[in-house]
Amino acid sequence: MTRCFWLGLITLIGLCVSTSYAMEVLEFKSTEDQQRFRLLTEELRCPKCQNQNLEDSNAGIAIDLRNQIYTMINEGQTSEEIVDYMVARYGEFVLYRPVHDQSTAILWYGPFALLLIGAVIFVLVMVKNQRRINKDS
Repeated sequence: MTRCFWLGLITLIGLCVSTSYAMEVLEFKSTEDQQRFRLLTEELRCPKCQNQNLEDSNAGIAIDLRNQIYTMINEGQTSEEIVDYMVARYGEFVLYRPVHDQSTAILWYGPFALLLIGAVIFVLVMVKNQRRINKDS
């Protein structure tokens, strides 16, 4: 009796786990559409997940957005139109590579500016120390 219970329980758990990881199979009109779908889902970030793209995320909203992208591709919309739609709806957060404009300039160029400032300070300190060592000698 208990052996049958445990066997049934393990089978039930196995079925639940295997069906939860099943991916939907999407049929595309062409291989170009399939490649566009893959590129778009790799380039767009899941709004719920901080560091996952739509392809890797299993969140409900990511599944909905993948289905939305699939529908838009089948309707003949371009990749730019799909990205513009996603940005208009969810903001620039959905872009892994934000656009270059004034609002994102600090993100793109800030690290280089900090590195340059650090290098200048390093050189000034080294020159000052060298002068002090030469003065003391």
